[in-house]
Amino acid sequence: MAEKLGEISVSEEEFEIDPTNVDTLGGEPPKKASRGTVPPSGGGRGAKQRAAAPGFVARTGQFIRDTRGEMRRVSWPTATEVKNTTIITLVAVVFFALYLFGIDRVWAFLIEHLRVWLGGT
Repeated sequence: MAEKLGEISVSEEEFEIDPTNVDTLGGEPPKKASRGTVPPSGGGRGAKQRAAAPGFVARTGQFIRDTRGEMRRVSWPTATEVKNTTIITLVAVVFFALYLFGIDRVWAFLIEHLRVWLGGT
């Protein structure tokens, strides 16, 4: 029983997968774990036992050690690079401030004269 919809045919028949032919499924089926066991990944929803979380002091110490290690790997800019980027930033800020001031003055002039031309006070 197939209906033709344009170039697509739709069938109402059910598709069955043959479990003995694993080549068509893309490999071996996953192994079934018995209920209540911990998966090889070491966690998950089925885990019955959990490792005790380290205390606050241990976690804080680990955080400090990790932070020190990361800070050693940071590539810090030289004084010349900091000076150059600061100058570029200041020049850009001054340029855009003057540009926006000029645009504001032009619009204020146009709006004021438009109001006068239209008979306002």
